[in-house]
Amino acid sequence: MKELTSGKPWKIILMFAIPIMCGNIFQQLYNLADSKIVSTYISTNAFAAVGATSVISNTVIGFINGLTQGFAIPVANSYGARDYNKMRRFIAGSMILTTAIAILLTIAGQVFISDLLMGLDTPSDIMSDSLAYVKIILYGIILTAVYNLSANLLRAVGDSKTPLYCLIAAVIVNVLLDFVFIKFMQMGIQGAAYATVISQALAGGLCVIYIIKKFKIIIPEKKDWHLEKGQYPELITTGMSMGFMSCIVNIGSIVLQNAINKLGTVYVAAHTAARKLFDILTVSLYSVGLAMTTYVSQNMGAGKYARVIQGIRHAILIVTAETTVLITLCFAFGNGILRWITSTDDGTIISASVMYLRISILFFYVLGPLFVLRCSLQGMGHKIVPVSSSVLEMVVKILSANLIVPAFAYKGVAFTEPISWVLMTILLGVAYLIVKPAPATDQ
Repeated sequence: MKELTSGKPWKIILMFAIPIMCGNIFQQLYNLADSKIVSTYISTNAFAAVGATSVISNTVIGFINGLTQGFAIPVANSYGARDYNKMRRFIAGSMILTTAIAILLTIAGQVFISDLLMGLDTPSDIMSDSLAYVKIILYGIILTAVYNLSANLLRAVGDSKTPLYCLIAAVIVNVLLDFVFIKFMQMGIQGAAYATVISQALAGGLCVIYIIKKFKIIIPEKKDWHLEKGQYPELITTGMSMGFMSCIVNIGSIVLQNAINKLGTVYVAAHTAARKLFDILTVSLYSVGLAMTTYVSQNMGAGKYARVIQGIRHAILIVTAETTVLITLCFAFGNGILRWITSTDDGTIISASVMYLRISILFFYVLGPLFVLRCSLQGMGHKIVPVSSSVLEMVVKILSANLIVPAFAYKGVAFTEPISWVLMTILLGVAYLIVKPAPATDQ
C-alpha cells in the first residue's frame, strides 16, 4: 500500500502511472495478438468480424471498468483520510454491486446481441463470425469484472504494480492459447474468443489470490458487509457516473460503427487496424489520467488541496511530452505496423488506416489534457461535468454518423473524434477553473 500524499507530484504521478501504462499496453497487445493471429491464420473477413464486434464488447467492458474505477474513488478517499473501517465497507459494497451488475449485463448481452449486430448493419459476409466471437466474449463479463474490480481497488490504495504483473501473465497465456486454439486445433474465430476469456479469468484469479495473501487490510470483515447510511448511494452515484460515462462514449462509437459498416468490409478492416494501433498509442495518456483519479482522491481525502492543483499542472506537462514522442513514432513507423497488423497489401485498407491514425494523433495535444482534467474532476468528487463531456462526445459521433460520414466517407470518420476532443477539453477546462479547490484551505 502506498500513499500519494507526499513527495514531488510529477514523480509520484509518473511512477504510479507507469505500471498502469504497462498494464494497459499489455491489454492492448493481447487484443492485437488476437487480431494478428486471426488475420494470419483465418482470413481478412474474420479480422473484420472481430473489429465489427469490438465496439460492442468495448462498451460492456468499458462500463464495467468505469464502474469499478468509480467504486475505487471513495475507497481511495477513505484511504487518504486513513479511515480504514470506512474503506472496507466501501469495498464490501463494491463487491456486491459489481457482481449483481455483471450478471445482469451477461444475461442482457446474450439476449440482445444478435439483434444489435443486425441493427448495426454488420456486413452479411462477416455476420456469422461476428456473432460467434462476441457471444463467447460476453459470457466472460463476470471474469472481466473480477479483474477490473481487484485491479482498481489495489490502485486505490497505491498498488499499481500487482495488476500489471497479473496482466502480463494473462497476456502470455492468451497469445499461447491463440496459437493452440486457432493454428493447431483449428477452432476458428471462436478459438480467439475462448483464449481471451480464459486469460481474463487468469488475471482476475491472480489478483484475488494476491489480495487474500498480501492485502488482508482491504478484505472486508463480517461487520463491514453492513454499510452505513449513505454509503450505497455514494458508491452507486460515483460508480454509475463513471460507468455510464464510458458507456455513453461507446454508444456514440456504436452509431459511428454503423456508418463505417455501411462503407463496406474493406473500411471495417481498415478501421479495425487503425483502432488497434490507436488504442495502444493512447495508453500512455489515459494511464496518466487514471493515475490522477487516485492521486486526486487520496490528496482530497487528506485535505491537501494545493497539492491537487500542482499535480494537475504536472500531469498536463507529462501528457504533452508524451504526445510529442508518440507523433514522432507514428509518422515514422505507423505505415509498416498497420501493414503487419492487417496482413494485407490492399492499398485501400492501408491508406485509409494510415490517414485515420495520422489525423487522430495530431490532436493528442488536446486528448492528453482531456484525460487529466476529466479524471481529476472525478477524483474531486464531481460527477456531472465528466459525464456531460461524454454526452457531448456521443452527440458529435451521432451527428457525424448522420451528416459528416455520408458526405466525406472515411475521412469524415477520421475527423469525428478530434472535433469532439476539442469541444470536451474546452468544457472540462472551464469547469476545472470554476470548481478547483482553494489552496488556502490546505491542512
